[in-house]
Amino acid sequence: MFKTMPSFVQRKLGNTHSFNTMSFNTQWQYNIPFESYIYDHIWTQIIQILCTLVPLLLAVAFLTYAERKIMASMQRRIGPSVWGLFGVLQAFIDGLKLFVKEPSVPSTADQPLYIWAPMLTFIVSQIAWAAIPFGETNVISDLTYGAFYLLAVSSVGVYGILLAGWASNSKYAFLGCCRSVAQMISYELPMGMIILTVSICAGSLNIAHIVSSQYGVWFALALWPQLFIWFICTLAETNRSPFDLPEAEAELVAGYNVEYGAMGFALFFIAEYANMIFMSTQSALFFFGGDSSPITLLPNGCFWLWFKTFIFLFLFVWVRATLPRYRFDMLMRLGWKVFLPYTIAGFLTCAACLYAIY
Repeated sequence: MFKTMPSFVQRKLGNTHSFNTMSFNTQWQYNIPFESYIYDHIWTQIIQILCTLVPLLLAVAFLTYAERKIMASMQRRIGPSVWGLFGVLQAFIDGLKLFVKEPSVPSTADQPLYIWAPMLTFIVSQIAWAAIPFGETNVISDLTYGAFYLLAVSSVGVYGILLAGWASNSKYAFLGCCRSVAQMISYELPMGMIILTVSICAGSLNIAHIVSSQYGVWFALALWPQLFIWFICTLAETNRSPFDLPEAEAELVAGYNVEYGAMGFALFFIAEYANMIFMSTQSALFFFGGDSSPITLLPNGCFWLWFKTFIFLFLFVWVRATLPRYRFDMLMRLGWKVFLPYTIAGFLTCAACLYAIY
């Protein structure tokens, strides 16, 4: 159909990192049809997406099992032990139970929003992985402003929780969603300042560039106060203990998802644990060099990224099994009066030092 490269394709190739311009021009030089190249490119992207999302969903299943086992060992219990070897199939049995359970919609609920809310939360938790580099070249979309993309996508997840609480038409669900919105907005601001601090240290907002700039020295050594604040903010951002106030069972029964069952509840559940993995991966990328090896003699690789991510996930579980729940006023005070001023001061100090040096 096309005898010459269309002008819109030329503009696209000149303004984005999604296409490999040199590869495309080479393909065009050897008279490979434009439709064939686009078809192959689409299939390559689909395979990349599946190779990212399928292991992620399996990791969510095994994370729930690992969390129950780790907490059981900390509390001198057995944990899952019936289904499969050492209870390893328990997560899949729980998922099957929710899948075959009959869904129910409250008669007073706003049904379109009620149905859409868990789907939105689940979708947002998956699309955030598009800009995560698992290696020097293993990334679905190498975005120039990838750090801002991660922050923006993680912020959109609050809309699913807000819709769930509003559409359920229940006072407990509505109070839970109001708490969650206030909490997530309050702790996104310090996280944004920390990401800016890391970005000016790396000289780029591209995540792959941020990772490669840490191959010599990790940012965790110089920015350890930001790392400490960042980890606490990730606990609040994912509504995990001790900041699980949107789901406080003693006050709100189950919070924003109290009216959900079957697959609606399952989607919220998967999104929560996927966000835990996502935040842990961000911590490894921004502060511990991503796939860089901690030992000079060993090569870099994706294994190191997952190893660092697992350490942060273990800290998530450890905190849940150890610390009591905060009061809501203490949570808000910590975010607005402590973390936000400190992160702004840290950003300005880091910027001033870099300006003085360079």
